Amino acid sequence: MRLIRLSLALLLLAVIGQGCISKKKYEALNTDYEKLRESTRDINSKYQTSQQSLAGATARVTSLEDQIAQQKAALTALQSALEKCLAGANQGNVNVSKLVDEITAANKYIQHLVNTKNKSDSLNMVLTNNLTRSLSREELSDVDVQVLKGVVYVSLSDNMLYKSGSYEISDKAGATLSKIAKIITDYKDYDVLIEGNTDNVPISKPNIRNNWDLSALRASSVVQALQTMYSVDPKRLTAGGRGEYNPVADNNTEDGKVKNRRTQIIITPKLDQFMELIGQAPDADGKK
Repeated sequence: MRLIRLSLALLLLAVIGQGCISKKKYEALNTDYEKLRESTRDINSKYQTSQQSLAGATARVTSLEDQIAQQKAALTALQSALEKCLAGANQGNVNVSKLVDEITAANKYIQHLVNTKNKSDSLNMVLTNNLTRSLSREELSDVDVQVLKGVVYVSLSDNMLYKSGSYEISDKAGATLSKIAKIITDYKDYDVLIEGNTDNVPISKPNIRNNWDLSALRASSVVQALQTMYSVDPKRLTAGGRGEYNPVADNNTEDGKVKNRRTQIIITPKLDQFMELIGQAPDADGKK
């Protein structure tokens, strides 16, 4: 909003300074103004998405902190029991050695929870950085990367991937798809699901019955491009369509429809691979 107000102020100063302007100049200024408004809406949308991701991460951190607090409480109780045992050893047959072992085990588990929380946060950062390191600023405007519970979601807008109203891959999608293919190849043991999504506007094209067809055909186009153009192993790839039934925004607005018309590349490690990634995540100092 501050950007729009500043732009309006500059426009007014320009008008006052010149007395009057031609229609052509006015239309150019008005076009710049509309672009600024559109840019501001995009920034606000990305801010809302970031806030949602931050809320999810905060919830996970809170859960781990609760577990740590519970284990610390259990440790305190064990230490208290040990002190009572040592003070009145002749009044009972408590196995002191066993109690000490339990306290040691509790301490190790607390440290494990702390390390897991730190490595989980670092893992998300590592995966996101790996996926976005080769994308330009322009490409990032059409690519959204999220890491949720060890699963990587790369969301690509239909404007970047396909020709208008079609499921054919556009020429400009090649550079970005080649970088995505490189990442998929790097994570060679992971399963990859290509998932097509549409808005709720009915499709009317020959040989395309509805949005289910369109979303599945678009996903299939990406799968075949990854296989034939970038040599990704087809055994790792799955193509699926969800039509209009997995929206991420309100279909009652044009901006919402744009967000819903997307293709997601979902990279899913198996459990043992996920644990290996956690082990490779950097420590608090940023070192692996």
